[in-house]
Amino acid sequence: MRVMLTGASGFLGGHVLERLLAESVQVAALVRDPQAAADLQARGVELVAGCIEDPLALMAALATPTDCVFHVAADTSTWRGHEARQNRTNIDGTRNLIAAAKAAGVRRLVHTSSVSAFGQQENVLDEHSPRLGKQSWINYERTKAIAEELVLEADARGDIEAVVLNPAHILGPGDTRNWARMFILLEQGKLPGAPPGSGTFADVREIAKAELAAWRLPHHGEQYLLGGEHASFLELIQCIAKELDCKAPSRALPAGFLRGYARVLDALSRVTGGEPRLTPQSVSFTCYHLRVDSTKAMRELGYQLTPLRTLVHDTCAWLRTQGLLEKS
Repeated sequence: MRVMLTGASGFLGGHVLERLLAESVQVAALVRDPQAAADLQARGVELVAGCIEDPLALMAALATPTDCVFHVAADTSTWRGHEARQNRTNIDGTRNLIAAAKAAGVRRLVHTSSVSAFGQQENVLDEHSPRLGKQSWINYERTKAIAEELVLEADARGDIEAVVLNPAHILGPGDTRNWARMFILLEQGKLPGAPPGSGTFADVREIAKAELAAWRLPHHGEQYLLGGEHASFLELIQCIAKELDCKAPSRALPAGFLRGYARVLDALSRVTGGEPRLTPQSVSFTCYHLRVDSTKAMRELGYQLTPLRTLVHDTCAWLRTQGLLEKS
């Protein structure tokens, strides 16, 4: 049994890879630099040089009969300077992958989208919520919405059997660049403050399980929201601080201050050409209150919600094993 995995060297993709290898599934991974991915090859992964923007590389990756494609790779940038690159990866890359999978006769595509494809809404999100991401001023939301629409349209045409997963904020062991930065900055006393929004925090390990469950579903054309425990970002930071035994902010920063500061940094970046630490787009995410109903995924994929305290503890423990936190 053979599958292809995009994003195998990433946070979520690495967990999906672990579960596939644990079940003795042959995995082909599309990688830009095979030498940099030597660790994947050492684990028995078949490396195919290229990226999803390259149709020829996709054809090469799928030249061997393939049962399923797990599309996990994405450009998650929130800076306007990366929008053209993000369009190529998230939209054009997904379109290329669908075409290559259809041509190769791949039966199933498990597409990892995001709750961002729904846009920012006041109500609790579920699979029946309006999909407003296409109209968003935030390019990441827009590209994720367009990409998942391409996937679902391909399923409706009969080009491929597709299942779409929409994770919320992803936490867990293996993260070094996303929420892990908050853990590290907090321990170092360099976190400037807590943003005023809130979110729902999903366990990366549970999402990886859901990916494989989506592959084996008897039906297709479905979409599943993958959330977790809801908490304010201030509560998350205070939970992390308790685990790290360090000082945490007592209140959240004002949304108006963050938005104004981000606009100033954005204006400066137009002069310097460099990516700012904060962007209006990233601030919008941290001032937003995201709530997700995962009932459908729990019922049909066996998805489970991990308590935030457990998730924070496990993430801290992993960061310590990697030497990324000073206190052992």
